[in-house]
Amino acid sequence: MLAPEKPKNTPVLSPVLRWFMLAMVLANIGGMMTPLLMPIYLTELGAGITDVGLVFTLTSAFVLVLQVFGGWVSDSIGRLRAIAIGSLGGILGYAAMFFAPTWQWMIVALAVNHIPSALVGPSYNAFIAENSAEENRGKVFGISATIFGVTGVIGPPLGGFLAGWIGFKGMLAVSGILYTLAAVLRIWMAATMKAQAVAHPTQKLTLAAFKKSIVSMLGLILAGGVLTWIFITDGVADIAFRMSNELEPLYLEQLFGISVAQIGVLGSISAILAMFFPMFSGKLVDKYDERLPLISGFLLIFTSYVIFLTGKSYLAFVFSWAVGGIGSGMLGPAFQSLISKAVPPKLLGTFSGVFYSSTGFVSLLAPWIGAQLWERVSPLAPFTITAAAALLINIPIYFKFRLTEKDERIIEQAEVPQP
Repeated sequence: MLAPEKPKNTPVLSPVLRWFMLAMVLANIGGMMTPLLMPIYLTELGAGITDVGLVFTLTSAFVLVLQVFGGWVSDSIGRLRAIAIGSLGGILGYAAMFFAPTWQWMIVALAVNHIPSALVGPSYNAFIAENSAEENRGKVFGISATIFGVTGVIGPPLGGFLAGWIGFKGMLAVSGILYTLAAVLRIWMAATMKAQAVAHPTQKLTLAAFKKSIVSMLGLILAGGVLTWIFITDGVADIAFRMSNELEPLYLEQLFGISVAQIGVLGSISAILAMFFPMFSGKLVDKYDERLPLISGFLLIFTSYVIFLTGKSYLAFVFSWAVGGIGSGMLGPAFQSLISKAVPPKLLGTFSGVFYSSTGFVSLLAPWIGAQLWERVSPLAPFTITAAAALLINIPIYFKFRLTEKDERIIEQAEVPQP
């Protein structure tokens, strides 16, 4: 008997995914306006280089603790409801950042502003995975990442322009307004699209259910399969990249006199190129496997750091950000696709919370360590370590980043209901 033909011209993104991505674009245009410039704003509030590292270390600790709980909430009550709750926390966070009078108070404000990262973050990839077919999941993740890239194109230069025109306070106000609009849309979605958003039965938020989900997720991560290697590799990469990420704008401003507006343009250049390559990455995933785009991406990021470390002009930094943007664009769909295949759907949110919190705790002191290396060794030191990690990380990716029969057994065992 012949199988029924699939309808032609079926859109890759379903209607609920389109609304979902619209809210994401609004929220992250606002969100992308602040991170690249926040280290500079902290110094204007009186923070030194080591203080900046301390701020990002402490605020990261908060979100890492909350993220484990956030992933479980997402699995339990549904992705859209968790996102709506997290978005309310984001509104409070923007208000707190606006009124923070000193860099010490900004620690509290940034911690509150990280609430969406804990509740929205674990739900994002899980929601996309649940609303896409496995045979074209790489393509869906690629398209979603491309749409997400729009926020990086608009956000950083807009933030730099507004900070130079009406000051950091004015820029924070505009960013908060955009995020509030996204929060309203997310709350509407949670109230009207529940049936479409939940791919498995919801459960009550009890301590026993929380413990059961965490134990199951830790079992997957420690079972010695592909998730174990993803955990190890991502942990090493997270340490290396956190050592230098927050120091990049300070390096450009203090050593080369690059203005905040020019720094914003660099972020936009990187985001523009990153926006065009996720779809290409997704096609490679669906046609071959996840390793090819991952290795290509990290090699490009290594190259970008080599250019960054040797560059002496703004044009060199433009080239560095461009190459890095291409590399970053290659990574997302491949990582997301491999994880969605290696984790049972009912645990995707919990996985995001446990996994990224665990690797985040490993790298918790990295911003502070990077600042210490800057002051005690050389401003180049943290960036050199990041470059080396981007190169060496390809070894475990090539040999270990593929699903095996062992992984299939691990997934089957995790899907069996526990008494």
